[in-house]
Amino acid sequence: MRSFTLAERRARLARRHFLHGPADSVADATAAFVGLHATDPSTPYLSLWARLPDFSVTDLDAALYEKRSLVKHLAMRRTLWVVPSCDLPLIQAAASDRVAANETRKLTADAQKAGLGAEWLDTASAAVLTYLAEHGPTGAAQLRAALPELAGRHDPAPGKPWGGETPLAPRVLTVLGVRGDIVRGPNEGSWTTSRPRWAAMTDWIEPGDPPTLEVARAELVRTWLRTFGPATVTDIKWWFGNTLTWARHALRDVGAVEVDLAGVTGYALADDLEVEPDVEPWAALLPGLDVTTMGWFDRDWYLGAHRGQVFDSNGNAGPTAWWNGRVVGGWAQDADGRVELRLLEDIGREGNRALRRRAEALTEWLAGACVRPRFPSPLTKG
Repeated sequence: MRSFTLAERRARLARRHFLHGPADSVADATAAFVGLHATDPSTPYLSLWARLPDFSVTDLDAALYEKRSLVKHLAMRRTLWVVPSCDLPLIQAAASDRVAANETRKLTADAQKAGLGAEWLDTASAAVLTYLAEHGPTGAAQLRAALPELAGRHDPAPGKPWGGETPLAPRVLTVLGVRGDIVRGPNEGSWTTSRPRWAAMTDWIEPGDPPTLEVARAELVRTWLRTFGPATVTDIKWWFGNTLTWARHALRDVGAVEVDLAGVTGYALADDLEVEPDVEPWAALLPGLDVTTMGWFDRDWYLGAHRGQVFDSNGNAGPTAWWNGRVVGGWAQDADGRVELRLLEDIGREGNRALRRRAEALTEWLAGACVRPRFPSPLTKG
């Protein structure tokens, strides 16, 4: 059985996550990861800045809203992602359909509890699709104002302090989005905010033919293992937001082989077992919810003792500072917008210098823009 050392795993992370050598393009970086986290609007921009030396905000905006080669889509773990448009049928079948079924079931039940009837969601959905077909990309507030079919409120906990009525209209858009019926189109906010106008999916991109679940699962897990492997079956189950059985079937279908990860069974692609050479020392500053920091369920090999400082209680990663394949701290902006390092250990003179250079480069790139993580970690709050 092939054994992967800790040094090899960290060297693989450096190369395959484009943190030691840059990616060739926005498209290549996004596709290699399956997708980039986008729950926090600024995350995909900062993730690409860390991996592309000449990246600008307009590069991602152009891919999302002009070329439409990338789209924002709700998928794995009910998380919003930036994904390649050409891979959307795979992602829909392997991940989004599962999320869509859960969201539809919950919203239908809540609409019935609110006295709106079993057909309310179908009626509201049809009204949204008809409106978008006639009027083009439209913001959520305008849809609510124009469509009485979206009226409806639900109190999840009547009489409780944490209860209170909330509108159901946003959840209709969530269901339509995760089903692949509509898509987040032009953003009316800056790159640090999310105010999308919704568009009919078929008007925004040309949808591909839907694959079978088995084909989609195998294709995505193969891509994922190429970038994130070796990994445990729990890593795959968690990352894709599915079951252990689903993950085991995927590993079987791609012909993955067992490997040893310091006494733990992991998996790698059968044609991807070469010895990983060492890399030169490297430093990186990654944003909150970056796809690398959030890349595995079993994280001790790159987090060490710092999990409680760089992740919040719900498992969301804050901004992180990396040195040679390990998280060694985090970063935040001061009142003037300068990027400050918040290190959790002594990494020596070379590491400090390298991370300071990255902080200076990020400060310059941000050019006064203020980024506040949606899910700040204890270290970021401090």
